[in-house]
Amino acid sequence: MTEKILYDSLHMGRSSIDLYSDDVGAPFVEITRFAAYVGGSPLNISVGGRRLGMNTAVLTALGADPVGDFILHFLEREGVETGFIPRKPGRRTSAVVLGIEPPDKFPLVYYRDNCADIALTIDDVLATPVTRCKVFQFAGTNLSMEPSRSATFFAAEQARAAGAEVVFDIDFRPDQWHDPRAFGVMARAIMPLVDIVLGTDDEINAAMLRDPAQITLTHSQVSDTKVAGDVDAAIARLLALGPHALVQKRGVDGARTHVKHEDGGIQQIDSPGYPVEVYNILGAGDAFAAGFICGRVRGMDWRQAGRLGAACGAIVVTKHGCANFMPTWDEVMEFVEARDGL
Repeated sequence: MTEKILYDSLHMGRSSIDLYSDDVGAPFVEITRFAAYVGGSPLNISVGGRRLGMNTAVLTALGADPVGDFILHFLEREGVETGFIPRKPGRRTSAVVLGIEPPDKFPLVYYRDNCADIALTIDDVLATPVTRCKVFQFAGTNLSMEPSRSATFFAAEQARAAGAEVVFDIDFRPDQWHDPRAFGVMARAIMPLVDIVLGTDDEINAAMLRDPAQITLTHSQVSDTKVAGDVDAAIARLLALGPHALVQKRGVDGARTHVKHEDGGIQQIDSPGYPVEVYNILGAGDAFAAGFICGRVRGMDWRQAGRLGAACGAIVVTKHGCANFMPTWDEVMEFVEARDGL
């Protein structure tokens, strides 16, 4: 990388106002109050990374509306770089409405019709220093429509050519795709531009999905999506497409990193989790990603980076929301020191 590094990480993709139910445990139809937070996978990860001490930036797009102002205000207060976020007249900042019915029901509804972030263009990428970051991270929902799809391919291509580590958060949201198989086509197509993939078992299988009969959706659609398949076989096939590592997010069990070696072999490295009492699982994966990327930037090995991610995820599942509740570095260190460290 010849240009001066400006950011530890740059995050590209969806943004939203998240309305979380204040009536925890109540069925969705009986919710009476919501709390307003900032959401969207790349934004959550950027805030998480910033609170851990990284210098982070975001490439998303917002509508010329008060919701966009709300998101910008929060990011600026957190210290995340917002100078590369275009406003899109005629488009709306997206929203998400979420219920919380622990231990296993977290229904959510997306409002992304005519949303601003899916209108990101190659010109928006060119106005952003994607070639001047250590890590470039993007989300799978970016690939669901044009022009965001080609803009994301272009950004990954530019970042990787400049020497950044490209991280793909699979972020499978089936209701954002006209056909779940189309998600798999796009996910596989971008793999040659990716260094590290992050995903749950269901997301990993979705990336290799060719048969729609493999997918099951319940009432909450996204949070209860299940994709059948041999995940180990899917991981091997996915790594053969280009990435050198895949991080399998395993909930309470932490993470398992699959590292591809030059001889074609795959090494598995386990990062055990930190058991806690779950309050709300939404946002745990983004907290994990923030911690994991921070570990990479700090030079930790695969196991330690996974443990740092698992600790961040464990802390967030005990909270009400996501970005607003990301832990600081000191909070994470206090948490792990009481639990055998990293």
